[in-house]
Amino acid sequence: MTNSAGAVQNGLVLRLSVPTSGEMSNLGPELATRLAEQLGVRARAAGVAAAITELREQVNASTANDVEFEFHKRDTELKIVARCEQRTAETRIALSA
Repeated sequence: MTNSAGAVQNGLVLRLSVPTSGEMSNLGPELATRLAEQLGVRARAAGVAAAITELREQVNASTANDVEFEFHKRDTELKIVARCEQRTAETRIALSA
């Protein structure tokens, strides 16, 4: 991720599928934090990892092997969608101006 902060236009930025357990399960929150920093979320970037963890709980990801996250930049916010089997949850985080 070498682009300047805020350089991504509106639309799908990243789709990521991570296991619900094991050492790779922490990849979602870590990558989400770095992505948010690149898109302009500065002071609240650590809150993005917490949002990912909460979304994972909302879709009850513990009952499956993988959970999929989608990150969308929509004007002045980052929309994060979590999917696991038939369950979906989303949150929106304001980007810095």
